[in-house]
Amino acid sequence: MKRIVHYINQFYGQIGGEEAADLKPLKKEGPVGPGAALNAALSGEAEIVSTVICGDNYFADNGDEALETILAMIEEEKPDMFIAGPGFNAGRYGLACGTICDAVKTKLSIPVLTALYPENPGAEMFKKTVYIIEAPMTAAGMKDVIPKMASLAKKLLSGEEIGFPEEEGYIPQGFRVNFHTVQNGAERGVDMLIKKLKGEPFTTELPMPVFDRVDPAPALKDLKHARIALITSGGIVPQGNPDHIESANASRYGIYDISDLSYLPADKFTSVHGGYDPVYAMDDPDRVVPLDAMREIEHEGVIGELYDHYYATVGNTTAVSNAKKYAEEIAQDMIKNNVQAAILTSN
Repeated sequence: MKRIVHYINQFYGQIGGEEAADLKPLKKEGPVGPGAALNAALSGEAEIVSTVICGDNYFADNGDEALETILAMIEEEKPDMFIAGPGFNAGRYGLACGTICDAVKTKLSIPVLTALYPENPGAEMFKKTVYIIEAPMTAAGMKDVIPKMASLAKKLLSGEEIGFPEEEGYIPQGFRVNFHTVQNGAERGVDMLIKKLKGEPFTTELPMPVFDRVDPAPALKDLKHARIALITSGGIVPQGNPDHIESANASRYGIYDISDLSYLPADKFTSVHGGYDPVYAMDDPDRVVPLDAMREIEHEGVIGELYDHYYATVGNTTAVSNAKKYAEEIAQDMIKNNVQAAILTSN
């Protein structure tokens, strides 16, 4: 039976959440967490012989050292294939899945596979070199992703021809291949044109990438008379989180009054961000939203004035489409309130 090594992070490894994100790489025998469902979906054609688990922070902070340790753990199992994830839209986890898959493919010359949300940075970086099953944003879609991963894994292990992305469920890798059709190119092109003119659905054979280019705004001509706003994706909100902003994959943002404040008191503001250790931010929220520093330069006359509200959301795994929507709405609110510029902070 074919041997598979599986990689998951500390959360799916059933060790802990952010408090365990510094976990060093370890290896457990057999499937763990989502590996159990994946193992069952492989239908006895292959089995997960061991699972490598590593904390998201540890892998992100230790780079080459972490990767070297994990590669050694994988290699000693003499696997026929390596699978990571699914990582959904978790940024650090997705980058780890992609990085390790790419390294295993290069060093061990065996098939590799993972599953990520298309906007995950790991998918963007490694989709051309690694088969990445398209996953939804959250683990709520686990039951739909696992069968697709198992199906493609079995094909990769058997050497069977891999179909097109829409057939297998993986993210397009940007390759063009020739294939025979009954209609020639001219006939297919005319058919698509007619459907387009009629407003009927059709599928292009040459999808073009969409590049979201934003021209930088011109520099402020008069900083000393400008109204400046603060915007953060670092999750700093009033105590109680009145807008119920999620700690990850945020579906909303908040606007909070700072007109009577010279700094953000720790007993009145907190962090709801789930992507970093919030201890220092909760101890001093100004570390993320620098109200104290802005008041100083305001009093010194460096800027005209600080806008009396700040904008906040959580950037942790938040979809680009949602972030773009928030930006458009915040920009309109700034224009309405005669704000000329903003300082954006993260965590």
